[in-house]
Amino acid sequence: MADADTRPNVLFVLTDQERYDCTAPDGPPVETPAMDRLSSEGTRFSRACTPISICTSARASLMTGRFPHGHGMLNNSHEADAIRPNLPPGIPTFSERLADSGYECSYTGKWHVGRGKTPEDFGFSYLGGSDKHHDDIDDAFREYREERGVPLGEVDLEEELYTGDDPRDGSEGTFVAAKTPVDVEETRAWFLAERTIDAIEAHADGDGDSDDGAPFFHRADFYGPHHPYVVPEPYASMYDPDAIEPPESYAETYDGKPQVQANYLAYRGVDGLDWECWAEATAKYWGFVTLIDDQFERILEALEKYGLTEETAVVHASDHGDFIGNHRQFNKGPLMYDDTYRIPLQMRWPGVTEPGSVCDAPVHLHDLAATFLEMGNVGIPESFDSRSLVPLLEAGDDPKTVHEGWPDSTFAQYHGDEFGLYTQRMVRTDRYKYVYNGPDIDELYDLEADPAELQNLIDHPEYADVRREMRERLIEWMEETDDPNRGWVPDVLRNAS
Repeated sequence: MADADTRPNVLFVLTDQERYDCTAPDGPPVETPAMDRLSSEGTRFSRACTPISICTSARASLMTGRFPHGHGMLNNSHEADAIRPNLPPGIPTFSERLADSGYECSYTGKWHVGRGKTPEDFGFSYLGGSDKHHDDIDDAFREYREERGVPLGEVDLEEELYTGDDPRDGSEGTFVAAKTPVDVEETRAWFLAERTIDAIEAHADGDGDSDDGAPFFHRADFYGPHHPYVVPEPYASMYDPDAIEPPESYAETYDGKPQVQANYLAYRGVDGLDWECWAEATAKYWGFVTLIDDQFERILEALEKYGLTEETAVVHASDHGDFIGNHRQFNKGPLMYDDTYRIPLQMRWPGVTEPGSVCDAPVHLHDLAATFLEMGNVGIPESFDSRSLVPLLEAGDDPKTVHEGWPDSTFAQYHGDEFGLYTQRMVRTDRYKYVYNGPDIDELYDLEADPAELQNLIDHPEYADVRREMRERLIEWMEETDDPNRGWVPDVLRNAS
């Protein structure tokens, strides 16, 4: 735990729907020098996952340190059928604890953790950048664009400015991969980096709201690479679609899989798309990742400029991933594949993390809530389901220390999004993944033999023992975390073993 007199500043950069493999050493050829730099100067977590692949739910878990069934925000807060439009009162959040302990907390960008409450209700000063879809907090970005002489249209996104062919072939929906004619400096990504740099400068100059010498916690939430995949040059043409090969999972047939997976193709309007469309989307998606990475580099340079690098811990993660054609799917949904459940996670904490270290312990996105509190020498609430990653950061590459007493599984859940409710639970080890699907057939994958998760082994006789053991793991976790389904699911699972 950090000493009370030497608590680090924390800069937390969260992306929206960034795939884990974009920054993996064996991943696709996406240019991410800033994120790679963070890994080379700190620790990269190779087995990080989100507790749920839906924006509001994952972000609420990050705030509260709890699995979604613990905080109750089970689908997106902006939807008309949101189960909870805001976090229930009385649930502790890491940001309020940090602010109460003296941290100067600030926030830029996407929020999406409530329809009525904003970051300012949770201990942050808000510096702008949200929009009406992800909560109508202010008009800062609109004013920024007007000042630059490039006003936004009726929609608070760059998508209203895209040019070129629409790869949807006239279908309705949000599958848009295209180029915007605006300059990089007029994108929301640039704007959010500017606001973050302003916050860093203000802290360096002592212009913050807290006492002199108080550490800062700044959170920058970028809007990409979430669809629509609309980017300016040079990013729009940075990656050649003709050079992008289909992933192994593009061979998906859905044979032996839950019916909802095939249904979801039609729901998302992508059941007729060929690889040419997916390659175009992938190229723009990769360009979006590099655009954000370049803004991240500007932020890291600001830390150096103002002499704050050595006293600032920098963390990068994403709320969840994106399919972009893997399993022939778009966006995310009732499919618990690694494409949307594994996330990038890198942390650089000077004097603590070993440069270039890789931690292969299984961790969750919402473990960051407990981690931030321990970094700030603040007590972790008993309500948290999460574990602090500080012991793992301190361990470096020592596998004995890393795994001593640490769980060997990650868990996740899904409750549905705008298409309707759909109950799922997942347990994942290094080798196996088991998915409980309430309305349909369960799934079991041998990730060592089948990393693309194409063959469902749930009824394979040679995997009967694995199926039973994975189900027992899931039942134990449901009971430990007071999952409301635990009253009837255990009997169903045990009887099916």
